[in-house]
Amino acid sequence: MFRLWSRYYHTLKFLKWTQIKYRLWYSLRSNISTPDPNAMFLPGQWDLQLVDSILAYTSWLGDCRFKFLNIEHDFKNKIDWNYAAHGKLWTYNLTYFEFLSQPDLPKDKGLELIHDFIAQQSTIKDGLETFPISLRIVFWIKFLLKHKIQDHQIDQSLYGQLQMLYKKPEYHLLGNHLLENGFALLFGSRYFADEKVLKLARAILVEQLKEQILSDGAHFERSPMYHQLMLYRILDCINLLKNNSEKSPKDLIKLLTEKAEYMLGWMIAITFNNGDMPLVKDSTNEVAPTAAALKNYAYQLGIIPKIKPLKTSGFRKIKMARYELLVDVGNIGPDYIPGHAHSDTFNFILYQDDRPLLVDTGISTYEKNTRRTEERSTAAHNTLMVSGLEQSEVWGGFRVARRAKITQLEESDGKITAIHDGYRRINCEHRRSFTYCEEYLEIKDELTDKHEGTAFLHFHPAVFPQLAHQRITGKFGTIYFKNADEIRLVPYLMATGFNQTKEAVRAIVNFKNHLHTIIKMT
Repeated sequence: MFRLWSRYYHTLKFLKWTQIKYRLWYSLRSNISTPDPNAMFLPGQWDLQLVDSILAYTSWLGDCRFKFLNIEHDFKNKIDWNYAAHGKLWTYNLTYFEFLSQPDLPKDKGLELIHDFIAQQSTIKDGLETFPISLRIVFWIKFLLKHKIQDHQIDQSLYGQLQMLYKKPEYHLLGNHLLENGFALLFGSRYFADEKVLKLARAILVEQLKEQILSDGAHFERSPMYHQLMLYRILDCINLLKNNSEKSPKDLIKLLTEKAEYMLGWMIAITFNNGDMPLVKDSTNEVAPTAAALKNYAYQLGIIPKIKPLKTSGFRKIKMARYELLVDVGNIGPDYIPGHAHSDTFNFILYQDDRPLLVDTGISTYEKNTRRTEERSTAAHNTLMVSGLEQSEVWGGFRVARRAKITQLEESDGKITAIHDGYRRINCEHRRSFTYCEEYLEIKDELTDKHEGTAFLHFHPAVFPQLAHQRITGKFGTIYFKNADEIRLVPYLMATGFNQTKEAVRAIVNFKNHLHTIIKMT
C-alpha cells in the first residue's frame, strides 16, 4: 500500500495546478461533451483555398474495411464507430477520418462515410472526446475544401463539434493534446468565420507554441514522431492562412512560420542519412508523415529550414564517415506531461553505413499492458540498470513517478560525458561518457559506491552478432568489454510498428562499479 501511495505522490506532485483545476471542472460539467443538434451555426466558407497537403497512409481498404495500427477489420455492411475490440487507439484512429486524405478514396465514398458518422453521432462515445474531435475537424475541413463541397448537414455537425471543442480544450492534459485543440480551433474559426473561436485558437497557439517548441527547434515531449505530427499540423495551418491571407491574422502566420522553420531544421538534424526517423520515446513508423514528405510540403509553402545545434532537446547527433550516433543526454521530458517518455536516460542509437546497427526496442502498443511497460522500461534501451531498478519509474501506460534528472553534462571535441541521479534512492550516480572517432566508439559507465550494473545493447533484426572470448563480433566489427562479469546474447522483440514485432538479439552485460565498452568498426 505504501509503495502505491508513493507512486501516486511522485506522479501527481509534478502536475500543474491548471491540469488539476480543469480535470475537476470538466468532471462536474459532463453536459459540455454533448452536442446540441438544434444549435444555430454559421455557414461554411467552402471557397477557402488550400494547396495539396500530405497524403495519408492507406487505412480505408474499400467498402467497410479499415486497417489501423496494422490491424485490419471488416465491418461488413455497417460501420460501428464505437468498435472497441482492438483497443481505444484503434477506435480513435477510425474516428479521426484521416483516411479522407488517402490518395485512392473517392469523393463520393468520403461523403458517404462522413454522413454515416453523422447518422450515428448521438450514440458515439470515444469519437466525441476532445482529441478525436480536434483531428476530425481538420481532416473534414481539408476534405470539404479540396472537393469544394457545400453540405448543410455536414456543416451543422462540424459546427456542433467545434463548439464542443471550444467548451472543452484539454487544459487538464496540456502538451500535444492542447496544441491539436488549437490547430483545430484555428481551422474551424476560418472555415466558419467565427471570431470568438479564433480568439481562443490564437490564445492557445501563441502560448503553447512558445512553450512547447524548444530553442533548438524540438517539440518538448522529445518524441520524433510527435515532433513530426506537430510540424505537419503547423504546415497545414500555414497552408490555410497563407492561401487566404485577406482573412488571416498576420501575427499568427509569422509565429507559425518561425516555429515551422526551426522544427524543420531539428527534424533534418536528427534524421538519419537514409531518411529513418529515430524511433526513440513513443515513436514508430507509419503514424507521422515521413521526413521527406514534410520537407517537400514545407518547401511547397515557402518554408526554409533553420538548423540549430541540438541542445535543449537533450539529443546529440554525431556523424562520422561510416557511422551516425544519436545520444540522449536530456531529461525524460516536461515534468507535468511525461506520458510519451521512457526510462531511457543515456540511451543511444548507432547506424553504420546507413543501416541500423544498435537500435531502440521501439513501441508496438499504447494499451496498458505488460508489453507497454516493457517497451518503456530501462531494459528496453541501450543504457543500464543498477541493482535491478528502473532509472525512471514508468507505469500505467502513460505515467511516470520518480524520474532521472541530468545533474552534469560536459561536451568537448570527440567526447560527451553526463551524470544522472535516477538511482539516488540507493545513493548511486551513473556517469556515462561517449568518446568517438572515425574508427571506433567508446562508452564508459561508472557507478558510485560499488554497485552492480546491467548494460543492454539491442541489435537490429538484420544484424547477427556472435559471442566468443568476452567479445561480440559480426560483419559490423567487434565489441570489446572491460570489467564485464558476464556477457549474454538473448532474443528480444523489436517493435516494427503498432502491433508488429520482429525477433532480434540483445546483449546483456553484468558488471560491478564500472564498464568499458569499445565498438570497433570494420
